[in-house]
Amino acid sequence: MRKFQGPAALAVALAVVIGACGGTPSPAASGAPSAGASGTSETINIIGMSQAGMTPDEMNAVIAEFKTANPNIDIVPQYVAYDALHDKIATGMAAAQSPFDVMLVDDIWFPAFADAGWVEDISSRIPADMKADSDQAAWDIVTYDGKQWGLPWLVDQLYFYYNESMLDAAGFSAPPTTWEEMLEMSTILKDEGIVEYPAVFAWGQIEASITEFVTLLYGNGGTFFDDSGKPAFNSPESVAVLQWMKDALKAGLVNPASTTYGEEDLRNTMSAGKAAFTMNWAYMYNLANDPKESTVAGKIKMALMPVFEKGKAAGVASSTNNGSMGFAVSGKSAHKDAAFKFIEYLTSKDVQKRYAAHVTPLWKSLQSDPALLKEQPVLLAAFAEQWPFSHVRPKVPYYLEMSQTLQVSIQEALVGSTAPQAALDSAVQKANDLGAR
Repeated sequence: MRKFQGPAALAVALAVVIGACGGTPSPAASGAPSAGASGTSETINIIGMSQAGMTPDEMNAVIAEFKTANPNIDIVPQYVAYDALHDKIATGMAAAQSPFDVMLVDDIWFPAFADAGWVEDISSRIPADMKADSDQAAWDIVTYDGKQWGLPWLVDQLYFYYNESMLDAAGFSAPPTTWEEMLEMSTILKDEGIVEYPAVFAWGQIEASITEFVTLLYGNGGTFFDDSGKPAFNSPESVAVLQWMKDALKAGLVNPASTTYGEEDLRNTMSAGKAAFTMNWAYMYNLANDPKESTVAGKIKMALMPVFEKGKAAGVASSTNNGSMGFAVSGKSAHKDAAFKFIEYLTSKDVQKRYAAHVTPLWKSLQSDPALLKEQPVLLAAFAEQWPFSHVRPKVPYYLEMSQTLQVSIQEALVGSTAPQAALDSAVQKANDLGAR
C-alpha cells in the first residue's frame, strides 16, 4: 500500500458519540470520565498505518478529542507502513501478553486472525444505527464465519487515474475504457515524446500486485476462486492477463520499475508528471492534486476502471479490488471495553464526517451528505460509480501464504524466468495444497 505525510489535520472539534445500545449517550458523549471496572486509568495501545486513510496527523487529532472526553483512557498510537503491518501484529500477538489493544486489520487477514484468537468477536456490540446506515459490502470486510471481528473503517477500492493534460496533448478527449485502448493511447503518448513510460503499476513482489491482478482478472471475465471455492487464477482469462502485463512491460508502455513498485511509488511518479495512467487507492486523488505534493496539481483525474475487450464483450462494465480494512479489538487485550469505545468513536458518524478528506465514510447517509459532496465531489462520485464493481479477495485462513506464492509467480513471469501458464499453474497447485492442510 502507500506511505505519505499528508496535509495538516482538519480542525479539531469535540464530537458527540452515540453509544452502542438504543442510541444512549456514552460516557464520552456526556464528557464523564471513562475508566475500567476499578475506576483506574487505562492505556490503550493502537497499531495503525502511516499510509492511506487518515493521515497520522488526523488520527492524532481524533485521539486527542477522545482523550479529552475520556481523561481516564490514555491512547498510545503506533503507525507503520502497510507492508510492515501484518508482521508487526503477528510478532506482537505471538507474545504472552499482546502489546496491542486495537489493531488495523486488512480484510484478508480477518480469517487467520480470528482463528488464532487475535481479534475479538464484537458482533453483539455493533451500534444498531451504524448497521442500519451502511452497506452489507462494508460489513463483509470484517465478517468471517458469520461473525464481525471489527468495525469497518477504511472503505476503499482501487481507482483508475490519468493525467488529463497529457491526453489532451495527444489529442484524446476522454480516458480509455479498455486496457487495450490504454495501450493504444500509451503508444501514441510515447511515440510523440509526451512521456517516456505512459503507464505505471504496482507489480512488485508485495500484496499490491495481487490487488491489481484481481482488478485485471475480473475485468477479463475471470475469477480468483471458482464457484466451488477452489483457486481459479490459472484459468485462460488469468493467463491472458499475466501475458498482457508482461507484453506491456516489454513494449516499454509500462514503466519497467513497476516490477519493484508499490502504491506510493505510483503516486510519486504521477505527481512528478512522469506517467499518464495508473491505478491507486482513494488517498492519491487529493495528494496528487495538491500543489505542495505534486507538480501536476489539477491535472490528475479519475475514471471508471477499464476492462479488457473480452470482459467488455461478456458484459463486464468495470472491475476493481476492494481493499478495505477495519479496526479490531485485540483478543488478548486486558482493556477490551475501553478499546471498543475508541474504535466506536473513530468510526462514528460525526468523526467520519469531519475527517473525510482521505477516507470514504462507512455511513451511507454521509456518502450523500450535501456538505461532504461539496467538499469531496470527485471522490464520493467516483466511489459511488466504482463500488458496484469492487471484488474482494477470498476470505480463507491461508490467504497470506497463498498471496505470497502468487506474488512470486507473477514476478517470475514478468521478469521472464517462467512462462505465465506455468507460473500460475504452480501457484494454484500450492494454493490447493494450503487449502487441503
